[in-house]
Amino acid sequence: MPTFLTHDAWLQIPGPPPKGEIIEHQKKIGLWGVTLPSADATLVGRTLSTLTESPDGLPGLDESEEMVEKRKTFWSSVKPAHFGVKLGSKSLLHMFGFIMIGIFIGVLGRFSLGRWLLLKYPSIFTFGGFSKNGPSEEEIASASFKMWFVGHGFSNEGEGQKKADMEIITRVMGPEMGYVTTPIILVQCALILHTQRKNLPKGGVYTPGIVFGATDLQERLQQNGISFHVVSKTSLST
Repeated sequence: MPTFLTHDAWLQIPGPPPKGEIIEHQKKIGLWGVTLPSADATLVGRTLSTLTESPDGLPGLDESEEMVEKRKTFWSSVKPAHFGVKLGSKSLLHMFGFIMIGIFIGVLGRFSLGRWLLLKYPSIFTFGGFSKNGPSEEEIASASFKMWFVGHGFSNEGEGQKKADMEIITRVMGPEMGYVTTPIILVQCALILHTQRKNLPKGGVYTPGIVFGATDLQERLQQNGISFHVVSKTSLST
């Protein structure tokens, strides 16, 4: 099931994030999307909030001079952004199915009997999307994921620009998300924690972005079957 994420980036972001449409169509990537309440947006917001107080990121426990420069260079390229998540599909009909599943979970999850029904009959309330039977090895091997990032921002970093005039579309792809990609990410994060501890923040409760942003995590993931691509970068004024 494909997913695409959207965000709008500004040097200075006035007011609250734009609400946008609950259901929208992204012609360039050929997907319909429905707004998905997600922890991802909260994590991105927390990461950017931390950068507001520490624009160069958080210093490592005992980082090298090379890492200091790498950290500052990396975080200087990150700009404030409005960030939202949408669940995507090529079919408009699927959008209404996603909405119905969300309503079932939202309503039934409020009381004990409803939660029991969801756990007892997950296939019924998700139209077959979830079941008590895990996927077979063949299904896992044949599955993959795609995440699209559609960003709008400014080509001119000067003041006075009120309307975004640039669009960039990027894509992350990899093997089956739950049983294959998630362990790959966790193992690589653990290896970074083990081998690069001195270059990481001293300690505390931080988002993954703050901890791993300036590390070589992306390169490690690319070496293990997860790809990152810039699909297009175009001017909205043309």
